[in-house]
Order: sequence, then C-alpha cells, then structure tokens
Amino acid sequence: MRTLISSAFVSLDGVIEAPGGEAGYRNSGWTFKDVEFLPEAYEIKGREQREATAMLLGRISYEAFSPVWPAMADFAEYKEMPKYVVSTTLTEDDLVSDWGPTTILRTLDEVAALKETEGGPIIMHGSASLNRALSDAGLIDRYHLLVFPLLLGAGKRLFSTTDKDAQKLKLVEHEAYANGIQKQVFDVVR
Repeated sequence: MRTLISSAFVSLDGVIEAPGGEAGYRNSGWTFKDVEFLPEAYEIKGREQREATAMLLGRISYEAFSPVWPAMADFAEYKEMPKYVVSTTLTEDDLVSDWGPTTILRTLDEVAALKETEGGPIIMHGSASLNRALSDAGLIDRYHLLVFPLLLGAGKRLFSTTDKDAQKLKLVEHEAYANGIQKQVFDVVR
C-alpha cells in the first residue's frame, strides 16, 4: 500500500489558500511577502521531490500549478513524475502536455484504489477541498506541514469542520526556524 502525504504551507490558524500568490485572495502570497525567507526552512520540499513517486492534486491546484511548475527549476524532479488529478469536471483536453503523464480520477474510491497499487509515496500539494475530503475519508497517511507565524483569518482551510471522531496523529519530525516557521511532520495513527 502506498503512503499518501499531504504537504501544505499553513498559517497558524489553519489557512492554506494562495500561499504563492494566486489571484483572488486578499492575503495572496503570504508565504513570501510576510515571512523572511530562510532556505533551511524549505529543506523538506526538496526531500519530497526526491522521495515521492507520484503527485496527487485537486482540479484548482492542478490548474494553478500546471502552467508554471513544468518550466520551474525548483520543481524539476516533478516534471516527469506521474500525476493524478481528482476532478469531476476536468477533461483530457484540459491537461497540459509538458508535465509528464497525468491521469484524471473522478472519485475518492479511485484515490483509495491508487493507494493500493505498487509504488512509493504519493505527494499532494495545495488542494484544499481534496485535502479535507481525503482526511475525512481516512485516506491521508502523513502530513508535512510548514506552519507560518501568521493569523490570516478568512481563507480555505486545511482541515474540515465535519463533526467526526478524533483522529490521532503522531509527531515524527519537527523543527523551528529563526523566521518563526515550524516544520511539523505527523503520521496518522490507525
């Protein structure tokens, strides 16, 4: 069984919306304009590229990343990696041609089936709605969080507000950086 890892930049109050500057959000670009850049705080991002064997995205994140990431040296190791996009509306014609093999999944059951295949870890970036749905369905195995010392108030959140049983997490790696960012890696306890 493959490990599904949710990787997110998150504010202290749980917001993950538009960390890199995506249009339409009041605090867009909050990871770069509001907190001093320290390369060591982002070491986990390079590790994710080296260790992941596939990428999972929701439609909105795919549409934001696919025009930009294929040409970025910072994400070169993701270029040919298989990608899976969970969407009920995306079509094959909507997929970019220069970002490696991409498969559209229509349901969470298809994500669960993907996890049952052979292979290494599957990394998921952004994808707020998908993150919440997968968490509620018990399909996420690990969280890689870079928690920023910011309170953003409104915005899309990493975790849902669904009334459910508590989900226990085990802290397996953590570090605090001089700029206030905290790395928190949690395994989901089953």
